Amino acid sequence: MLEEKIAVVTGASRGIGRAIAKELALKGAFVIVNYNGSKQAADETVNEITQAGGKAVGVQCNVADAAECEAFINNIISEYGRIDILVNNAGIVRDNLLMRISEKDFDAVIDTNLKGAFYMTKGVYPLFLKQKGGKIINISSVSGLTGNPGQANYSASKAGVIGLTKSVAKELASRGVCCNAIAPGFIATEMTQALENDALKDAIPMKRFGEAEEVAKLALFLASEHSDYITGEVIRIDGGLAC
Repeated sequence: MLEEKIAVVTGASRGIGRAIAKELALKGAFVIVNYNGSKQAADETVNEITQAGGKAVGVQCNVADAAECEAFINNIISEYGRIDILVNNAGIVRDNLLMRISEKDFDAVIDTNLKGAFYMTKGVYPLFLKQKGGKIINISSVSGLTGNPGQANYSASKAGVIGLTKSVAKELASRGVCCNAIAPGFIATEMTQALENDALKDAIPMKRFGEAEEVAKLALFLASEHSDYITGEVIRIDGGLAC
């Protein structure tokens, strides 16, 4: 399905990013597993992919740093000749009530979640124009659609990702480039492990947390030729939480 495609997945060393990297690789893409923290975790992702017959390599880059993002993208283009798929997944949380969120924590979330997607998208923008094609998939959140108590910084960043998605989609649509966003609800990952309880599950119409692999399958669809006439969309995957 994705044979000979080069895919970049940011924040791919764990959780949703790891699941997306694996899904794209197992469908034929060569995946650049981006990480900023644990090289060991990124190596584990790469090993899981290669052991399953896929192809991947881990590359460090702090998406909150504009210069690092520029060098990261340029190095990939120089080594592999192209990029076909960009998945902006890297994200952090610094949850607290608004009155207790420090400027430092607000900036950290915006810098990684929103500006990171901006820097990476800006990096592939001229390449996608030249190629007259490409897929950009931004991982937002239902929090960016509905807001969430204690997550003013996170919700703002994810709402910003949606605005970025729609603007880029309109700018690049005539050149055959698709830009869409996925808005997950509660997905069972390390980040949400402490939140998983029966009361929260009861608030979800489907009565369960989603799986990272379910998000990955949606990302695969958006990365494939099956979504070539879809752009500027925000697709919720939340078990009906934000209906």
